[in-house]
Amino acid sequence: MAVPIEGEPVQIHSYKHNGHIHRVWEESTILKGTQNLIIGANDRTMVTESDGRTWITREPAICYFHSQYWFNIIGMLREDGVYYYCNLSSPFIYDGEAVKYIDYDLDIKVFPDMTFNLLDEDEYERHRQEMRYPTPIDKILWANVDKLIFLIRQRKGPFAPDFVDGWYERYLTYRR
Repeated sequence: MAVPIEGEPVQIHSYKHNGHIHRVWEESTILKGTQNLIIGANDRTMVTESDGRTWITREPAICYFHSQYWFNIIGMLREDGVYYYCNLSSPFIYDGEAVKYIDYDLDIKVFPDMTFNLLDEDEYERHRQEMRYPTPIDKILWANVDKLIFLIRQRKGPFAPDFVDGWYERYLTYRR
């Protein structure tokens, strides 16, 4: 697997289990790229939905992808603190073109006070049946929901107090 170069702009492609494109982030700057971990950042980047609609992100965000975890995490820097959006997903791949993953519907939204909500369970259940998610994937995803909740409660990994701010400072050095 290719490894993205620090400072390099890349796209992020989200797919659904059936192989259809779900969403594309036009440009994120790689802050760290290894076989196991990608940390990227973007600010006011264009996002294209599967139906062709586009929108622009509203705030700076730090994106965390890991090859061993079935989730990715977006830390959004807002005036009142860092909000996190956690997507239950396949581990990432990077093919030299884009960071790619399969989105499995379940999400966890985390607020600056570290309270959180599990979202989209109904969408997950509908897609699980429609796209026939295999039972092993279903079990892996729910185990990774538990892993995320543990990291949130323990304030570990991307949820550590200075994680997002520290990577955002690095991102600003590429924007100058």
